[in-house]
Amino acid sequence: MAAATAVVQITGCAVARDQQTVGAYVDDATITTRVKAAYAKDPVVAATSIHVETLNGTVQLSGFAKSAGEKSAAERLAREVNGVKSVKNDIAVR
Repeated sequence: MAAATAVVQITGCAVARDQQTVGAYVDDATITTRVKAAYAKDPVVAATSIHVETLNGTVQLSGFAKSAGEKSAAERLAREVNGVKSVKNDIAVR
């Protein structure tokens, strides 16, 4: 019971800040986790160099890629995740 209360309290703070429902917040958190998991499994994408944020099903990617191929792969993997509505790719190649 205490754990459930803590989750609601933590989620409640984030929901108020982002003006999302609790359900949408949980959906976005799930999408972010799935995108990061896809990166961790992929041999091309450096999961630790790319930051993933999700708001209302839109995934925003930022950070750095070693090549245009890595940047493209990161976007493709994000688009393949269930629930993703769109992807904004702000990854810089360096």
